[in-house]
Amino acid sequence: MLEFNEDELEQLRADAQRAYDLDRAHVFHSWSAQKQITPMVISRAEGSYVYDGEGRPFLDFSSQLVNTNIGHQHPKVVQAIKDQADVLCTINPAHANDKRSEAARLISERLPENLNHIFFTNGGADAVEHAVRMARLHTGRRKVLSRYRSYHGGTEQAINITGDPRRFRNDAGDAGVVHFFGPFLYRSEFHATTEAEETERALKHLRRTIELEGPETIAAIILESIPGTAGIMIPPKEYMQGVRALADEFGIVYIADEVMAGFGRSGKWFSFEHFDVVPDLVTFAKGVNSGYIPLGGVAISDDIYDTFADVSYPGGLTYSGHPLACASAVATINAMEDEGMVENAAHLGETVVGPRLRALAEKSSIVGEVRGAGMFWAIDLVRDKETREELAPYGGASAEMNEVVGKLKAGGILPFVNFNRLHIVPPLNITAEELNAGLDVYEKVLTEA
Repeated sequence: MLEFNEDELEQLRADAQRAYDLDRAHVFHSWSAQKQITPMVISRAEGSYVYDGEGRPFLDFSSQLVNTNIGHQHPKVVQAIKDQADVLCTINPAHANDKRSEAARLISERLPENLNHIFFTNGGADAVEHAVRMARLHTGRRKVLSRYRSYHGGTEQAINITGDPRRFRNDAGDAGVVHFFGPFLYRSEFHATTEAEETERALKHLRRTIELEGPETIAAIILESIPGTAGIMIPPKEYMQGVRALADEFGIVYIADEVMAGFGRSGKWFSFEHFDVVPDLVTFAKGVNSGYIPLGGVAISDDIYDTFADVSYPGGLTYSGHPLACASAVATINAMEDEGMVENAAHLGETVVGPRLRALAEKSSIVGEVRGAGMFWAIDLVRDKETREELAPYGGASAEMNEVVGKLKAGGILPFVNFNRLHIVPPLNITAEELNAGLDVYEKVLTEA
């Protein structure tokens, strides 16, 4: 942990006050009513900790927006960015550059054999936009199917594909998107009592959706391999394999959204690996370089690549494969490999987080369910364990949730919160000691609530 002397703290406070005042005067925040927010100033960060404007440490159990998979200020990545800035800061993406080429190699080597080509974007939302565009051009069809309780990005097409309440005010119903219910046994839409029933009924529902929409009109099915912000509901393996089979049967492109779930988050390089399926397109961002510089992309199957082998792809970005971003991706992937971060996430998820959260669910009167894998867990908070009424309404907040969050922050935790859920999503390279210290705070708050 960082330590500050009195002079450093005084300067931190002064800098933080100036940052806050300028923020409130000039910065327009996303997903916010502008006059209703009081954003925390973050002055420093290192490893699994961030520090506020007073120099107080917080264990980052949010990984910010579930993207700092290797933690903050990893020295190898910071140095790689500095070194690249000395050589080549930016270049027209029509030219080849060594860091983009190497990043593409490292990413494709961790994917199935038929996903050999990488189109780089600036983040996850435009990765989804381009994946959908590719699917539509490849199939000559328009519609896209996505599940309720999903998030795919904030740009025009991506927000319409999204299946959570952030879509509502942006959705005019003309984006060619059809939503369907996915499997989620704890809050089943299919009156299922077992995972097998949930899987069977969810697949039947999806098949009927395809049939009634017209298979010849559907370009793509897009699924978060493990839905992230929507609740970390891990789908049954048989369901994901059934989706792959339906896509094959009807000639539909299967897009795996790995923006949040990828690059080790669930204890594997890509979360679709849990289900023994191979997508046609894979979108990624966040963990590819831990968000140190904006970067995302689409991994493209050989069949879809061939569609554009001799006919130009009508799309591009000024910063596609930006040298500084790709240098940080190369350093991130190599550091993750060299330091065993994916294995660490899988091990700590299985031996520490899972057992502790399941024990917490037994002790706490407001923990309805816990679920997850790797460093990707959700705690579903309820008013009543029998009725499963959420502690905050879907799409909203509550005084009780605000109280829980306030107590977590008072205990030195920076939590990830969505409606009635707390997500346990720290960096993949967090130590067992840090992880247990943070979970101690969750246990205290949630057993006393």
